Amino acid sequence: MKRLYERLGAAEAAIAATLLVLMTALIFLGGVLRMAGHPINWSLDFATAFFAWACFLCADVAWRRDSLMAVEVLTRRLPPAAQRALRLANYFLIAAFLVYLVVMGAWLAWTSRARSFQGIPEISYSWVTASAVAGGALLLVTTVLKIRDELRGRGRPTAADDLL
Repeated sequence: MKRLYERLGAAEAAIAATLLVLMTALIFLGGVLRMAGHPINWSLDFATAFFAWACFLCADVAWRRDSLMAVEVLTRRLPPAAQRALRLANYFLIAAFLVYLVVMGAWLAWTSRARSFQGIPEISYSWVTASAVAGGALLLVTTVLKIRDELRGRGRPTAADDLL
């Protein structure tokens, strides 16, 4: 199961990087072609969709690697037991929010299935709103694994621990 999760993480990082490159290339291409007198109006629309997906995937990649920004000025002065309790409380708040995001994102994706994305009739707006569902689900899995590790006493060190 661990190997599957590691492969999922590697695939997720590769997809996120690809989406960021495609987004940048589309914006650049759109600008160059507009200057050449042949604008492609859909380039920004697709770049926006790629950005939505890339944001959620990159957030999960950073969350897996414990690379998100953290302000630990007060918490690192607390005793280890209090730090652990605060980390667990934080993880549970994050998990509750992510459950809400997945449920409401699924509802939004379902209700917007007939709506076209940026006026492009062949593409449903649900493809963009599904990024919240998929990204929220991936972030939720990562959060649940962090909770499990913390409860088993294998909490990961924070970035501030590296500085001390």
